[in-house]
Amino acid sequence: MKKLILMSAIIVAFSACRNDKKTTGEDPRVDGTELDTTGIEAPDGEVKIEQVAAPKTFPTSLQNVFMAHGGLDRWKQMNNLCFEMKGKNGDEIHTVSLPNRKTKIESKDWSIGKDANGVWLLRHDLSYEGNPVFYHNLMFYFYAMPFIISDPGTNYTAVEPTELDGKMYNGFKISYNDNVGDSPEDEYILYFNPTTNKMAWLAYTVTFKDQKKSDDWHYIKYDKWQEVNGLLLPEKMVWYNVENGKPKGKKMDIKFDKVTATETMLDASVFAKPAEAEYVK
Repeated sequence: MKKLILMSAIIVAFSACRNDKKTTGEDPRVDGTELDTTGIEAPDGEVKIEQVAAPKTFPTSLQNVFMAHGGLDRWKQMNNLCFEMKGKNGDEIHTVSLPNRKTKIESKDWSIGKDANGVWLLRHDLSYEGNPVFYHNLMFYFYAMPFIISDPGTNYTAVEPTELDGKMYNGFKISYNDNVGDSPEDEYILYFNPTTNKMAWLAYTVTFKDQKKSDDWHYIKYDKWQEVNGLLLPEKMVWYNVENGKPKGKKMDIKFDKVTATETMLDASVFAKPAEAEYVK
């Protein structure tokens, strides 16, 4: 019975990514705009306060990186992102609602999702090894670079040109305001080609468990890109070993297949917790 439930869930998730049916969103968009309040005088003289979306400004060189990958305007037009990848225990289907960041990951052994009430876990034939809360949006966060760093509450600091694996790159160090996301103490350095402005490397720290700043940097090389509906998105990422604080030798790689990004708004039922699943604290 569990296998039948799993297969049905996978079919729903897979078809949802390619379905043209649109639904109304129930949460505000999470993007690079910040709300500002503006006083507007009504005809009767009463001043009414309205919220007006004020565009977030980015350093010029970071804007050039976004443009090299299709542009923020194009990214903000997308309402869902789906991809397949091979995880530790086999193939995984990742489905993300971009406006509200609801997510679902389907595999043969388990399913993880996030709906309006939190992160849930559905175990199938095998239990899940790891922390579902940590993993539910981990690969999406890596995959959605560089666009993901345009989210509100993000801070940017240019770093000195850096040599990685024999080539020079420009970069920006990324940090977050307090209470932004599950791990606001995480830091990233996005390295990009100074000629093409395309992203090339990501350095990152992991602070989910301790919630303290860390100087233990990990490195991912964005080895190959693919064009998806006007956006330049990763096709292959390579994780590296680290020696003396720099990447040294390939550790593992992940290839991303059947990638879609469309304007279709996915229904909330796609991410809803199945009756057999449990919410994870």
